[in-house]
Amino acid sequence: MTDPAERMYERLLVVRCQTGDEAALAELIERYAPRVRFYLRKMAGDRYCDDLLQDVWIDVFAKVARLRDADAFGAWIYRIARDKAYKQLSRRRRDHVPIDGLLADSISEESDEEWSAEDVAAVRIALDQLAAEHREVLLLRFVEDMSYDEIGEVIAAPVGTVRSRLHYAKRALRHAIERKYQTRGNAL
Repeated sequence: MTDPAERMYERLLVVRCQTGDEAALAELIERYAPRVRFYLRKMAGDRYCDDLLQDVWIDVFAKVARLRDADAFGAWIYRIARDKAYKQLSRRRRDHVPIDGLLADSISEESDEEWSAEDVAAVRIALDQLAAEHREVLLLRFVEDMSYDEIGEVIAAPVGTVRSRLHYAKRALRHAIERKYQTRGNAL
């Protein structure tokens, strides 16, 4: 979120929520629930998404009064969501989770007409093939439009690690997409 007025309004919502204002919490839920749901779906899968999302909001409700910096709410909520997703992944004891989320949900068709449905499908499939740590940084950077500092707060890593992980994640995504097209070319 780059609009200063929007940032100020969100900060106000967080402060109101910290004082027990249920309407402010409801508005924060309305603002963040779809994006956090998408993140959880891509990280842990459709099957667990709604339960994890509920757990995230329970934690937010219980802990928001202890949040010291209202500006950090976005990174803070994704940190909670990340912890929930990784706990679920560790319970399932798998590095890679194939999921049926649609990347197209986060790509506005009006904003970039160069994306065909086939391109979106290829990116979605390739994204699902990535390791969770790579998929995560790509989602936070390009879907959630977080800065490197904010991503660092979410994943509890320094900015240098964020930059490195993004570099390798983009490289892995590119290779996964290229493999898909090479496989298809060999089949023709």
